[in-house]
Amino acid sequence: MAEDSGLERTEPASPQRLEKAREEGDVPRSRELSTCTVLLAAGGGLYFYGETLFHNLAKNFSRGLSFERSAAFDANFLTMQIIDSVVDVMLAFLPIVGLLLLAAIGSPLLIGGWLFSFKSLEPKFSRLNPIAGMGNLVSSRSAVELVKAILKTILVGAIAWLVVAQQKDAIFGLINEPLDEASAHLGHMLGVCFLAIVGGLVLIAVIDAPYQMWAYAEKLKMTHQEVIQESKEANGNPQIKAKIRQQQREMARRRMMAEIPTADVVVTNPTHFSVALKYADGSNGAPRVIAKGADVLAAKIRELAKENNVPILEAPPLARALYKHTELGDEIPESLYAAVAEILAYVFQLRTYRKSGGIPPVEPKNIQVPTGLDPLSNEGGVVV
Repeated sequence: MAEDSGLERTEPASPQRLEKAREEGDVPRSRELSTCTVLLAAGGGLYFYGETLFHNLAKNFSRGLSFERSAAFDANFLTMQIIDSVVDVMLAFLPIVGLLLLAAIGSPLLIGGWLFSFKSLEPKFSRLNPIAGMGNLVSSRSAVELVKAILKTILVGAIAWLVVAQQKDAIFGLINEPLDEASAHLGHMLGVCFLAIVGGLVLIAVIDAPYQMWAYAEKLKMTHQEVIQESKEANGNPQIKAKIRQQQREMARRRMMAEIPTADVVVTNPTHFSVALKYADGSNGAPRVIAKGADVLAAKIRELAKENNVPILEAPPLARALYKHTELGDEIPESLYAAVAEILAYVFQLRTYRKSGGIPPVEPKNIQVPTGLDPLSNEGGVVV
């Protein structure tokens, strides 16, 4: 049962899957909405421009048939007359053609948006599979398209019959009108009839557009296993990333341990924390933290310091403050300059004593840090 549930497409499509589908030319589209938009533009053009269109066409037709008898025997004149007539007809239809072009270009913005993808043009031999083709004929999508076609036929037929029936008397009355008036009247009636018929398609488009978006979302749904796999591909396998982080920590720890023999002093508290400090002679900077650790790592730092004769000094408040408020490679905070300077003064005196002898320096005790820097004292705990 668990394996079956993992194969069910119950998860919504991820942004990566949606983007991949878009790159392949797969976006939600409603042919009914696009067709309705273009036809509405055509109907609107006929309604508002129909009279002018038919008037211009009538004038062009009349002008084309009116010429001198002698011109009928002039081939050049007839050729120019035909060219002029064709140009006039094209100019007469230009506003409607421009409106249809804008509607065709703008309709994709209503659902899916503009898309330029050459992958959808690539040949796919799987589309030539007759078995898959037969399966598409009996699919749920084909059934929906069949129902839409039947509904469109019934709806458009009913609206057309009603509109023509209402305009019957006006159509028969055109024969009694002058040519110019009849042409303008006919253009107006065609625009009204066309808009009424196309208006019926709006209902189908309003239903089809949400359905296409829902069907698209259903088609791109993912199984739970696909979601996990995509997350691994996008963000990396969590186990591998954890292993990499562990290796990075190990490498950083090894580099830190390699720096301990070069330290000037290791400050401890004395068991839980150890911080190794180094001061570069002649530099304008403050001492830097080159190693720090707690518990087991602190013990390892102390062990390496002893092996390399690095001085170890117990200063619990300072050790805790350095561990809390600094990172590897950081200079010590300005508020700890005085405390660290006291320790470094002892270390340099100890270094001189080891080289030249003389009076051994006195190890500083009870080194204090400014109020608020020792995390243990802030919590009201006992200083260890």
